[in-house]
Amino acid sequence: DLLGVEYFHVVFTIPEVLKELFLGYPKTAYGLLFSAVSETLQEVAANPANLGARIGFFQVLHTWTQVLQFHPHIHCIVPGGGLSLDGSEFVSAKHGFLLPVRILSTVFRGKLLSKLQKEIEKGSLSKPSEKPLALARLRQAAEPDWVVYAKAPFAGPEAVLAYLSRYTHRIAISNGRLLSLEAG
Repeated sequence: DLLGVEYFHVVFTIPEVLKELFLGYPKTAYGLLFSAVSETLQEVAANPANLGARIGFFQVLHTWTQVLQFHPHIHCIVPGGGLSLDGSEFVSAKHGFLLPVRILSTVFRGKLLSKLQKEIEKGSLSKPSEKPLALARLRQAAEPDWVVYAKAPFAGPEAVLAYLSRYTHRIAISNGRLLSLEAG
């Protein structure tokens, strides 16, 4: 069931310097990524200066680009509004605008880096000999702004379903992209 509101596409991307952690410890790292994205969206949306609402959304993980480069990022489909914090009414986002991407980017960076650091300290995201390098990567990742991208609203609920269905049934390399097969 979809609401009769605008839907937004928000993408959360990790910086290049963190890719080794995600390649080496995918189960833990992806779990932390999903959690950080979820907490970021909920926290920023709940702030009365932004939306003042509890929102819902879908998250879809992508790990590769179209040219098969490792690039972990999460696509979110977010309705343009949510329940008021007291649960008494639906709060609509401003037409064409969901949440400020600079705030999303800053909150996301802080949440994911904090979660990664805790797991590195516990030893579940690095071997003891890798810990200094892993922590150095976190410090390096903290310096630049992170990329959070919010695309314009979809053209209605039907477009959301069409878009989401394409993303949930895609694989990195389909048979149609194969050029040749030799010796099995």
